[in-house]
Amino acid sequence: MKLLCIGKSGQVARAMAEKSAAASVECLCLGRPELDLLDPAAVSDAIKTHRPDVVVNAAAYTNVDGAESDEAAAYALNAEAPGKLASLCTEYGVPLIHLSTDYVFDGTGTQAWTETDKTGPKNVYGASKLAGEIAIREALPSHIILRTSWVYSPFGANFAKTMLRLAGERPELSVVDDQIGAPTGALEIAEAILAIAPQILASNEKFGTYHFAAAGEASWADFAAEVFAVHARRTGKTTKLNRIATADYPTPAARPANSRLDTGKFTRAFSLTPADWRGCVRTVTERLLDEADI
Repeated sequence: MKLLCIGKSGQVARAMAEKSAAASVECLCLGRPELDLLDPAAVSDAIKTHRPDVVVNAAAYTNVDGAESDEAAAYALNAEAPGKLASLCTEYGVPLIHLSTDYVFDGTGTQAWTETDKTGPKNVYGASKLAGEIAIREALPSHIILRTSWVYSPFGANFAKTMLRLAGERPELSVVDDQIGAPTGALEIAEAILAIAPQILASNEKFGTYHFAAAGEASWADFAAEVFAVHARRTGKTTKLNRIATADYPTPAARPANSRLDTGKFTRAFSLTPADWRGCVRTVTERLLDEADI
C-alpha cells in the first residue's frame, strides 16, 4: 500500500511520517515548497508521478483566530483546494482521506455530536472546513472525511506543548474550563488512517464521514492539568491551575462549548476503538520532556 500525504510540516503529516515508517508502509509526505495544495497542477503531477493507492489530505489553514481576519486564505486552503483535490482524485481513480473538525458544529448542548447531526459552525475556520467537506462530497464518492478535535502531538505548536512550556516558566496559569471535548493525539490519528486505508481499498461500502477522537471527555483545564501533573512528577515543580470561564478569556473567534464527538460509527465500521485521552496526553508529555522539545 502506498500513501501520498499532502502536508509535511503539520502535526498529522509528521505523525504519518513517523507511524508509517514504524509500520513499514510507504507514505510520501509532500508539502510546500515542492507541493502546494493551492496549486492544482502540482497536485495533479504528484498523483500522476507517484501513483498512490490512497491520498491523505493533512494540509489545512488551522489558525482559528487568524481566519476571522483572513477569510479568503482560510476558504482557499480549507474549502476550494480540497474540492479541487477531490476532483483530481476522481480523475485518477484514487480514494481520499480528508481531515476535518468538530468546529463544523455550533457547539451547543452536552451530547456528543454524531455524523448526521445538523452542522452550524460559529466561526470562519469551522465554516471553511464545512465548505471543504461539501466540496469533497460533491466531487468524489470514494472519500473518507475524518472529523477530529483538539489535536496535539510532539510536533509543531499545540496546546500540550504550550502548557508544558508555561509550566516551566510560571507558577500559576488560568485555563478555560467550560469548553468540553477530547484531546486527540496526531499520532493516534495517523495510526487510525493507516488502519482504515487498506479497509477502504478492500470495500467500497466504508466510504463516508466519520468522527475520530480520543475516548473520554475533558475541558481545556483538564487537559492542562494532565500536562502539569506529568511535569510536576518529573521536575518537582508544581503549577497552580485556575479554572476560568470562556467569557474570561475572549478570543477573536468564538469557540464551541461542546466539542464532544461520538465515535461509535467509526468503531463499528473499522473495528477500532480510540484510546482514552489521558494516557495519550501523558505519553506525549513524557516524550516532550525526554526530548526537551517544548
